[in-house]
Amino acid sequence: MSFAGMMLVALAIDLGIGWPGWLHARIGHPVTWLGAVISALEARCNGGNRTRRIGMGALCVVLVLAVAVVPALAVQWRLPDGIPGVILGGVLAWPLIALRAMHAHVAAVAAPLARGDLAGARAAVAMIVGRDPGALDEAGVARAAIESLAENTGDGIVAPVFWGVVAGLPGIAAYKAANTLDSMIGHRNDRFEAFGKAAARLDDLANLIPARLTGLLFALAAPFQAGRALRVMARDARAHRSPNAGWSEAAMAGALGVRLSGPRAYGDRVSEEPWLNGAARDPGAGDVRRALRLYARAMALMALALSALWLV
Repeated sequence: MSFAGMMLVALAIDLGIGWPGWLHARIGHPVTWLGAVISALEARCNGGNRTRRIGMGALCVVLVLAVAVVPALAVQWRLPDGIPGVILGGVLAWPLIALRAMHAHVAAVAAPLARGDLAGARAAVAMIVGRDPGALDEAGVARAAIESLAENTGDGIVAPVFWGVVAGLPGIAAYKAANTLDSMIGHRNDRFEAFGKAAARLDDLANLIPARLTGLLFALAAPFQAGRALRVMARDARAHRSPNAGWSEAAMAGALGVRLSGPRAYGDRVSEEPWLNGAARDPGAGDVRRALRLYARAMALMALALSALWLV
């Protein structure tokens, strides 16, 4: 069975309809189902000394992976051969890809920013980033939106598709479980630093290849700036606080000819992050639209690659 074909079908469905609100209202979403399992385990297991919390956090990771992967494996074994199996597998993988939602969230920032409605743009960007929106000027809002688009293209689309191509439904389910674990418990604070250590390390490992592929896709999707995008990515990606997000963000910065990352405020705390493509100009409202067009071209390239894999 072609796992590449399954992922292509999943992308096509998500592009067409996303995850409809009426469906979410009726059954929720697989990620929220995983989130409920993680919350229940964390409430029961996250206690005691540091050693115990690290161990229980690792056990939580194993249990959540099992909850996600075992049903996916059982279903995949029962898929029919040929095109029917590819289509059915794609339908089942569809909820785990966020192609349409990613564009919608960033477009919701681009629209008020283009009108000069800074308050509206701040409210929209607060839905996708954790930094203090009240401290953001136009360049700060644009930067936050573009960074979110670059990073989340990797872990919301390219990574699940990559692991889906590698291992089918179990692969994409395992990745979404790892990513959801990291987003919920993989934080560096008193509550989660020990308990979430295994989750954070697993997510870093799972995104190692997809993050670099995402950067390459952004570079290839900007053919006239591809050289600059690749140079900025090679030079600046490792300076990012994340071992993976810097690759897609640096490539995006180079492709657009703007600077990203840099210092940002989280409540009353300022995080002194290094710049990516620091010698370039600050982004503006028009650059968010340009980033969305670059995203669309990159996703089209990925779809072409999947088509080629399916036909081989």
